[in-house]
Amino acid sequence: MHQTANHPPELEHLTLGFIPLLDAALLIIAREQGFFAEQGLEVSLSRENAWSTLRDKVAAGLLDGAQMLAPLPLAMSLGLGRAPCDALAPIILGRNGNTLTLSEALCRESGATLGDAPAASARALGDWLRRQPVARRPCLAMVYPFSCQHYLLREWLSLGGLDPERDVELIALPPPRMVQALQEGHIDGFCAGEPWGTLARHRGAGRPVATGAQLWPDHPEKVLGVTGSWARRYPATLAAVLRALTHASAWLAASPEHRRRARDWLALPPYLDRAIGHLGDLALDRAPIHQRLYGEGVLRPSPAAAGRFAEHLERHMHDHGRTLDRHTLDECYSPVHFDTATHQ
Repeated sequence: MHQTANHPPELEHLTLGFIPLLDAALLIIAREQGFFAEQGLEVSLSRENAWSTLRDKVAAGLLDGAQMLAPLPLAMSLGLGRAPCDALAPIILGRNGNTLTLSEALCRESGATLGDAPAASARALGDWLRRQPVARRPCLAMVYPFSCQHYLLREWLSLGGLDPERDVELIALPPPRMVQALQEGHIDGFCAGEPWGTLARHRGAGRPVATGAQLWPDHPEKVLGVTGSWARRYPATLAAVLRALTHASAWLAASPEHRRRARDWLALPPYLDRAIGHLGDLALDRAPIHQRLYGEGVLRPSPAAAGRFAEHLERHMHDHGRTLDRHTLDECYSPVHFDTATHQ
C-alpha cells in the first residue's frame, strides 16, 4: 500500500468543505502555505455554514471531502439523519476545542462559572433552576444532533442533576449563528467549537462555564470526512491530502511565528474573517480549552479514540431498535489510510 501512496494523485483539482471554526486551520494552512501544491494538488476550500449542508454535499459528490464533526462519518455510514452513505475519517483535524457557554444573565443569576471541575458550574445551574418558583427551561444550543457538542452538553447537564429532556430545551444551530443568537436572547447558552465561545465572552454576551477538554480530555473533535467510494477511487489523491495535512500540522507546531501567520490566514474574509479578531495568535493548547492541532499522535485516527461518542450513538440506535455495527465503526476510523500515506 505504500507504493500506492507514492503514486501521483489521480485528481489534480479538488474541493474540500469547511465550517468557520479554528479546527479548520490545517486545511487553510495546507492551502495557503502550499502544502497541497507540493503534493500536486490544486485545492479549493468551500466555506459552508451548516453541518447538514456540508454532509449532504459530500454525500452527493459536490465536495470531494470536508472537515467534519468527529461522529459525523459514522452517523452517515449508519444512516442517522439521512440515507446511509459509506463514509471514512482517515485523519483527525483537531482534538478538544469546545466551550460550554452561558449567557451573562444566566451566569450572574445562577452563579455558574468556569473552574477546575465542570461539575461545579453544572451544579450551580441545577441548584438555581430548582429554586425557581416556576420551572424555567433554559434554551441551550448545540451544533448538530450527532456531535460531540451535543453529547458534552448532555453529560455536563447530568453533572448538575439536570435531565436534558425535561429541564432544558435543546436546539441545533450552525456555529456562526451562536453568538448573535445569544446576544439577541434567542438562546441562553451553547456548546460549540472555538472561536465562538471566546467571541461571546469578548462581546460581553456570555461566559464559558466548562470546556470539552475538561469533560472528555483529548477527544477527537474534527476529522477529514470522505465517502468510502471516493477513497477507493482516488487512493493516491487521498494519500496526498493526508500528507499535506500532516505537513501543515508540523509547520504549525514549529514556531510561534507560524501560529501568528496561521491566525492571519484564518482571519481572511473567505475563512473566519472578523470572528477571530479577538485572538492575537493561535496558541491553541493553552488552558482551559487545550485545543490540539499538532503533536505526537494527535492526527492519527483509531476506533478506540471514537469510543466516547460511539457510546452515545449506540444508545441512540438502541432507543430506535437498532444496534451499532462494530465493523462499521472499525472501518470508519481505521488508521490504515493515515499509516499508508505517512509510511507508519
